[in-house]
Amino acid sequence: MNPILITPDDMAAGEPVSQDRGEENEAAPLEPAESLGASGPKKENAQFTFDDMKLKVGDRLQLQPPAQLTQERFLVKVVGYLNGSSLLMTVPTTVNGLRLQLREGEKVVMRSFSGQNVFGFSSTIERLCKIPYEYMHLSFPEKIQGMLVRKAPRIKTHIVVAVQKSGAGKESEKVPGLIANMSASGAALDAKQPLGENGDALTLAFRVNLHDIDTYLSIRAVIKAILTGGNANPPKPDIIRHGIEFQDLQANERIIIQSLIYQEMIENPHKAM
Repeated sequence: MNPILITPDDMAAGEPVSQDRGEENEAAPLEPAESLGASGPKKENAQFTFDDMKLKVGDRLQLQPPAQLTQERFLVKVVGYLNGSSLLMTVPTTVNGLRLQLREGEKVVMRSFSGQNVFGFSSTIERLCKIPYEYMHLSFPEKIQGMLVRKAPRIKTHIVVAVQKSGAGKESEKVPGLIANMSASGAALDAKQPLGENGDALTLAFRVNLHDIDTYLSIRAVIKAILTGGNANPPKPDIIRHGIEFQDLQANERIIIQSLIYQEMIENPHKAM
């Protein structure tokens, strides 16, 4: 069996991998961890156990159906599992809310994130159930491949933020900015004017949408680097990029940021950096 492709680009692209329904649905070899932004030397495919994925009821996985059925990828949820026997998942639906027309005996590829790892495995649809609700039994994965994404996963974002120099009065001017990418420890902050110098402290006020709920955050940060031109190609001289490091995050703030990052990595894997 060929290695399962679990790079963020593949998770977004949906390239054909099988010609006939019922044939094994496989993909190309896994790219080295370094290509996903991981620190340290390149690493080849690694084998993991089911327990390494740390799946819980309600966790979301990405399902890749047989390529001739559709090239889309779908999010499904874990209903439960019996170790060594069966993995129970919800049935994928289309954007119109219709059930995807899968068939028993077909192969699917599943992908998930857990901690700092991304995992991929192949399963067979053993049973499609409609009572008391629609769900499916997948064959319990025998081989699970994975890799380290990066020490601090980072995603592309487009978050509008109000920036204020820390220590300034409440009435001091707030400057608009844009968080272009983010990790759990910092972000790339673009603005049309300098927000300070290296070492200056800032307060960032912004909203994020986590599981369809808007959450307001007010976070302190320190400027670590300044680069003109932003992230444009060619560079835009009117944009100044500030590399910032979050400071003194509260437990709930850290959880919200980390959850946002992994939500985006699952739902919009093309945003992973």
